[in-house]
Amino acid sequence: MQEKLDQWINWVEYDELLEGRHNAPHNILGLHDFGKGQIFTVYRPEAKAVTVTDMRGNHPTELEEVEPGSGFFGKYVESRKKLKAPYLLNIKYGEDDVVVTADPYCFAPQLSSLDLYLFAEGKHYQIFDKLGAHPMEINGVKGTYFAVWAPHARAVSVVGNFNMWDGRLHPMRTLEVSGVYELFIPGVEPWAVYKYQILTRNDEILMKADPYANCAEMRPDNASVVADLRGFRWTDRKWMTSRRKETRDSRRKEPIAIYEVHPGSWRKKDDGTEDGFYNYRELAVELAAYVKEMGYTHVELMGIAEHPFDGSWGYQVTGYYAPTRRYGSPEDFMYFVDYMHSQGISVILDWVPAHFPKDAHGLAQFDGQALYEHPDKRRGEHPHWGTLIFNYKKKEVENFLLANGLFWLKKFHVDGLRVDAVASMLYLDYGKNDGEWLPNEKGGNENFDAIHLLQHMNQVVEKEEPGTMIIAEESTAWAGVTSPAQMGGLGFLFKWNMGWMNDFLEYMHMDPLFRGPNHGRLTFSLQYAYSENFIQVLSHDEVVHGKGSMINKMPGELDAKFANLRTAYGFMYGHPGKKLLFMGQEFAQFREWSEARSLDWNLLGEERNHQMQDYVKALNKLYQEYDALYANDFDPIGFEWMSCENADMSVVTFVRRGSTAKKQLLFLCNFTPVTREDMLFGVPCPGTYKEILSSDEERFGGTGIVNPKVLTAKEEPCDGRNYSIRMTLPPLSVTIYEYDYRENK
Repeated sequence: MQEKLDQWINWVEYDELLEGRHNAPHNILGLHDFGKGQIFTVYRPEAKAVTVTDMRGNHPTELEEVEPGSGFFGKYVESRKKLKAPYLLNIKYGEDDVVVTADPYCFAPQLSSLDLYLFAEGKHYQIFDKLGAHPMEINGVKGTYFAVWAPHARAVSVVGNFNMWDGRLHPMRTLEVSGVYELFIPGVEPWAVYKYQILTRNDEILMKADPYANCAEMRPDNASVVADLRGFRWTDRKWMTSRRKETRDSRRKEPIAIYEVHPGSWRKKDDGTEDGFYNYRELAVELAAYVKEMGYTHVELMGIAEHPFDGSWGYQVTGYYAPTRRYGSPEDFMYFVDYMHSQGISVILDWVPAHFPKDAHGLAQFDGQALYEHPDKRRGEHPHWGTLIFNYKKKEVENFLLANGLFWLKKFHVDGLRVDAVASMLYLDYGKNDGEWLPNEKGGNENFDAIHLLQHMNQVVEKEEPGTMIIAEESTAWAGVTSPAQMGGLGFLFKWNMGWMNDFLEYMHMDPLFRGPNHGRLTFSLQYAYSENFIQVLSHDEVVHGKGSMINKMPGELDAKFANLRTAYGFMYGHPGKKLLFMGQEFAQFREWSEARSLDWNLLGEERNHQMQDYVKALNKLYQEYDALYANDFDPIGFEWMSCENADMSVVTFVRRGSTAKKQLLFLCNFTPVTREDMLFGVPCPGTYKEILSSDEERFGGTGIVNPKVLTAKEEPCDGRNYSIRMTLPPLSVTIYEYDYRENK
């Protein structure tokens, strides 16, 4: 071995490299100026010879193996004209087995000190452009840049199908004191499969998927896949420009009728596979056509972020930055969103910052220690869910989640996020028994770090992506969920109305004979309707785990069940708040939902089910046509009881007011199977009242008791009102009248 090379080599680092324990391989590998010449070093175990050339293959220099069988090659070259990076390595493994590649260890880091500082502060809102795997070209060399945060690791290597999964070939270097490891590997192209091989402080070797990967293998395989998100040609510029002009106030005045969808089971195809999944592109065309036909304005998708277990429905995520491969590539999902926008449909994703699973390839004990999760099980684990809780106090974890929310809004043009299980984030004792949780520093059960994260996220999203919606699925009475963060609230735009849903479904489940004494379950929600900005939801959670389908929650024989369900939907659409229905509920699917099978679309061949679908379609059409149903959802002027105390008859009446005095709506709801003939109902003002929709119409499967004549209010006191109308109220029904408001005499 040459004397100069021997002088240059740090033999401690040399030993660490060969042992796979080096976290700064660029110190000893690559091209280094030394004295009047240059040192070239390469570590390629099993190689027979290594030659260095310039990028054109000229000026070859054959390196020498430092020790026989070591795989470490080097040479000191003294020359007037020094070779500049990048340069090529010609690595010979056999007579006809030569690998030619640019040297990975001659490229500068792509993360700056500012990047690392912002990440450590939890404020690098586009860290997804830095960490992960990113195809790029550096100094004319194409390859993929890898970066991962693993501060407790002893050493990290990139392994994949491009290096025979050999952790010796591409060790990464750590940057400053950030705990971030990085390496640019020439020649690695999109669709390469990879993981990070992590040597822990306990000398255990872990094989981890990339937390920031943009693509993954199809389950049950779980490696990450290199993806290039730059190539898709979006066509929704007008949509995005319009979106950015929206504000919190303007969004709240718009019609929002959400169709909640699990893509893998909405509809399946007979393609010879066990799954029968539609590709994102196929799904876009069919789903958009159906959503438009039905009159929904938004689609909310379950289970888009990559997850290993179908039965989790996507709520136990391992790939937060990767659309699941079940339905195609990241570009395919971009097409889905772009196509939805072209059809005037907004896209909302379920997002899960509350917890993650313990799968060995995922975030759990990522670098051999608790990294993404809290190290104390009393803070870091849901004992009854079997999942881990994020350590919201750690700034890099906060940054991971904040940037992830922005990632979907920016990179995939998603219009909103529905944040799952917010209550489990807010309360330290959520779902835990005594002894299973730790109080906060003030002795309470509030999770101050999670509160800060949610406030920070909502403020950043409103600034970075105005016009998008962040929705809380929060099941408690926590105050200020939809109040601005600047005023001490959490800052969400909307909140799922879980209290209304529980009370209302319990009321509807009762035999009508027992509804009278439980009248408060129907009316109580209006006492808090304006405490938050609510979305009225009948979601997937209500039709699984033995709860029964929506139609089978209804009492009575089959005709009564359908009449009850039509009444329930009519009341829901009249109630203040935006709307959400889970797929299959619109045509009264009988079976509980299962992620493993398609919806029972054959039911549309049955008259009752088809009529129910027509009814929901009519409700959606009415909803978009009359701004009385949405413009003042969160202003008390938009709703007023006409009568809410007739518990004996289980009848309520109310009005909905929109942006003008014209086209206001009167709702008359009968929750018993008794026809109320020649009934007098108080109305808000004089004038004419025209029936525009009744759930009892024959076309919807009702008895056909309708009031076709326009009614004129008479000055006859009723329900505390000066004016009233007289009509026949159909059994188990919601009847809707249109009127123009006039001042009382």
